[in-house]
Amino acid sequence: MVFEHRNFRNGAILTSREAAFYLNVHINTVRRWHDRGLIPAYRIGPRGDRRFRQEELERFLVEQPVLVEHELIAPGRK
Repeated sequence: MVFEHRNFRNGAILTSREAAFYLNVHINTVRRWHDRGLIPAYRIGPRGDRRFRQEELERFLVEQPVLVEHELIAPGRK
């Protein structure tokens, strides 16, 4: 799926896919970070879909810049 440029407004609530696009990582990375407690999310609906607040993703980027870079390269790969 191709995303057009989206100008996220302050206070935006993002889906997992949108959060991955915003953080420039794969959607599974976003899910893994949430499962590990690194980024907060809210579960909604009977399927338990995740929703992320933009402010919390921004805080995560400021507090965990090394983790973001490290996760982009899988262990054992260069």
